[in-house]
Parts: sequence; C-alpha cells; structure tokens
Amino acid sequence: MYGCQKPYSGAGTSFTLIVVLFILLVIVGASFYA
Repeated sequence: MYGCQKPYSGAGTSFTLIVVLFILLVIVGASFYA
C-alpha cells in the first residue's frame, strides 16, 4: 500500500495522513477501554 506511487501524490498523502490518524485514534481508544 505504501510502496506504490500514485499520480495524485497530494491526495494520496492527505488520505494516508487521515488513515494514520484514524488508526492512532482506534489504538488509543482500544487501550483506554481495555
């Protein structure tokens, strides 16, 4: 997923940033409710 280069690098990086923030939020929430 991270290895492939996309033509729209701007949208790709913003989408990756949103995904990373969402994953971090899920990890923090899981550790909080655990």
